[in-house]
Amino acid sequence: MSHITATYKVFDQKGDLAKKAEGIALGLTIGSWTNLPALEKKQLEKHKGEVISVEELVPSADDNRYFSSKRTVGLIKIAYPAANFSADLAAILTTMFGKLSLDGEIKLVDIELSPQLEAQFPGPQFGISGVRERLDVFDRPLLMSIFKGMIGKDIGEFQQQLKQQAIGGVDLVKDDEILFDNELTPFEQRITTGVQTLAEAYEETGKRTLYAVNLTGRTFDLKEKAKRAVELGASALLFNVFAYGLDVLQSLAEDPDIAVPLMAHPAVSGAMTGSPYYGFSNKVLLGKLLRLAGADLVLFPSPYGSVALEKQETQDIATALTTQSQLKPAFPVPSAGIHPGLTPLLINDFGHDAVINAGGGIHGHPAGADAGARAFRAAIDAVLAGQTLDEAAGQQPELRTALELWGQR
Repeated sequence: MSHITATYKVFDQKGDLAKKAEGIALGLTIGSWTNLPALEKKQLEKHKGEVISVEELVPSADDNRYFSSKRTVGLIKIAYPAANFSADLAAILTTMFGKLSLDGEIKLVDIELSPQLEAQFPGPQFGISGVRERLDVFDRPLLMSIFKGMIGKDIGEFQQQLKQQAIGGVDLVKDDEILFDNELTPFEQRITTGVQTLAEAYEETGKRTLYAVNLTGRTFDLKEKAKRAVELGASALLFNVFAYGLDVLQSLAEDPDIAVPLMAHPAVSGAMTGSPYYGFSNKVLLGKLLRLAGADLVLFPSPYGSVALEKQETQDIATALTTQSQLKPAFPVPSAGIHPGLTPLLINDFGHDAVINAGGGIHGHPAGADAGARAFRAAIDAVLAGQTLDEAAGQQPELRTALELWGQR
């Protein structure tokens, strides 16, 4: 039977996890099973949530400090029949975590879709292979950079930054997620200027670069705005998915007239994932759900910077985005605090099918953004060739400068 299975970490005051599980399974499906007439019981059997497993855990020291009274901690797994909901993410979220999220002491830590249900979600249009084909880069992690300090700057500054990043060797350049449509750098002008600038860079380097323009505005205008972007030559779109909603991303991804890679930014997600005691796990929200919704590239905090996730969490996100599935795999993009000295760690932790993403680590290079990009490319080449960064820096001055400035790990 088609279904979705949700795994919850619960912190139960009453100490009866089995009863808690049965209450969730009933409450999110048919309500009170025992009070229904016999005929209704038979009719509604196929709609009842099924408790798959209940596992008690040993509370951690942090758990005991957080709660003012004793809690029984455990993992509860419940399957919800697909007969209960339409095959859209809003319906699924409401089914498995709608009113339950108001409990305040429960976290949705994993989801699994049956093959029949997963097949109703097309997922990424391009995925890892499609993005690589557009760039003609197949044998290394991709390198991405971010516009920095663009608020209050005009289109000339935009053009200069883009050109420097492209000729330095980055594969993708994205807008800052806080750069919205404005008089100095209007949305459409960023696209047309970007197309021209990247064409000039291609003539110089023979290397293609994608530019992800930030798709923003009123929700019901976004589809037409995205289509207009594609008409103007946009090569990718950045999208603040959690400010708008997963279903909006899916609607963009499924539209054949919006045939460019979609890059999902995690802004706002921390409000839903930050606590170990309620909300969503990052694996679910930034991994499995974004892949279902159709993101081709997914940004998330790296384990190395000042705004960092635990390393295991980041690898769980990356696994959720890339593991074998009916859906195309999406690119993991660990971000924040990235500089060339971290390149060996990044490749070791996330492999070749990932994007190395830097803002300050490129723009902060003393010789400029083009030098910052070359430093990263030299670091990537060194790791793939089995060299140390120090060995490579002896032959590559931009990398040497970056290592002197930021060090390595």
